[in-house]
Amino acid sequence: MKKIIVTLLLGFSSFIWSQTETYQLSSHILDVSEGIGAQDVKVALFKQNVKTLNWELIDEKLTDTNGRIKEFLPQKKDNKGIYKLTFYTEDYFTRNKKSTFYPFIEVVFEIKDNQHYHVPITLTAYGYSTYRGN
Repeated sequence: MKKIIVTLLLGFSSFIWSQTETYQLSSHILDVSEGIGAQDVKVALFKQNVKTLNWELIDEKLTDTNGRIKEFLPQKKDNKGIYKLTFYTEDYFTRNKKSTFYPFIEVVFEIKDNQHYHVPITLTAYGYSTYRGN
């Protein structure tokens, strides 16, 4: 009986493990003036409607303790299109007692295939940079 229960539990855990969701888009904010990830920054993901060209909100998340968001856009569907990440940076700088020139930063990019896309920014109070990472 114990062997049957263990076999069932192992089989069930394999099923759960194989059901782990994967994501096509991730992001990161590195505050290069401090040398650390920017924690608790709200980031909104929008997709451009191909007919109206309006931006439609897809998701909003906060960066983790390392300044990362790993779980935008579930991989299970076709995510091709033009997207915009809006990084709401003003609150981050206010919490750190700094003024900033950029209350928010918008990065527009296009997903053309099923590959993983990593769209980070490096940030200071008066400058930023972005690139396609991996």
